[in-house]
Amino acid sequence: MSIFLLGEVKSPAMNTPVAKLPDSDPIMERLEDQLAWYDGKSTGDQRVYKRIKIAEILAAAIIPFVTGLGLPHTGVVTGGLGVLITVLEGLLHLNQYQQNWINYRSTCEALKHEKYTYLGKAAPYANVRDPHALLAERIESLVSQEHAKWASTQQQESGKQQNN
Repeated sequence: MSIFLLGEVKSPAMNTPVAKLPDSDPIMERLEDQLAWYDGKSTGDQRVYKRIKIAEILAAAIIPFVTGLGLPHTGVVTGGLGVLITVLEGLLHLNQYQQNWINYRSTCEALKHEKYTYLGKAAPYANVRDPHALLAERIESLVSQEHAKWASTQQQESGKQQNN
């Protein structure tokens, strides 16, 4: 017997059954929590990545402009911009904002897919004895896979830094 039962409620607009979730369901709470976390992290890492890349592009574009002006201390300004570009690129490499943004977005979208497939009672949830347990397993599998990818990436980066 399932610990979670979907009740049916008639949609007033279409007079069709609509899935209704119980008030407190730890599996759905976990799913919503993970969706929010991955969405927030993906959005945040995307913003940081794009801001750093914009700063790099601006700094690189300013170098020939400043050089062409022939003003005093041009070497200091262009050298400082070169250092800034190097530091920003190092931060991108170190923190892996682009890779994390893409991985987090991918996991978020996979979790959304599970949520709507489950709510729609579609395969793989359609003909199983306990679809709620299957949902829990699939959520944790997705989260575990993402964590394993992250840990693998961190180990690879650590190995690269030790070899240098």
